Amino acid sequence: MAERRPVKPGELMGLAAAAGQEARAAAARRRMAQIRLTDEERRVATDELAEQFAIGRLDEGELHRRVDLLNDAVTHGDLQPIFAGLPAPSLYTPPARKPGKWRWAGFAAAAWLAVPFVLTGLVFMVFGREIAAAIFGLPALAWTFYAYRWASRPAREERRRSGS
Repeated sequence: MAERRPVKPGELMGLAAAAGQEARAAAARRRMAQIRLTDEERRVATDELAEQFAIGRLDEGELHRRVDLLNDAVTHGDLQPIFAGLPAPSLYTPPARKPGKWRWAGFAAAAWLAVPFVLTGLVFMVFGREIAAAIFGLPALAWTFYAYRWASRPAREERRRSGS
């Protein structure tokens, strides 16, 4: 009997996220089962079959058989036998979620936590204690700067991906 290794918490989170995404895709397939295919959706499905052929999951005869079925398909429900044994087409993959505003709430909390330390550093600065001011003020300012960088990272990555 094979020995089971324990599941790590990080793996468990990944499995839960994958199961949730798979469930959303299955729900999208059920919702769209009776909706007629558009020309664009048919083109996307054909491209997906061609990709499966290119990576070796389908031979040429199987590709032609499935493309013929695809050309005869009328609704999204007709796609299920076409993609049997293959990954679900991207038509049913939910769009990527935009990062939420919770990062900015975290930044605001980090900034509020830094305020007393910055004010204490300013008080020390006024009374001529530069070293004490640096000990209190500079780490708080660095903390705020790094919290801002963390909160704005999704927007920076999106700008980088879009090339602007």
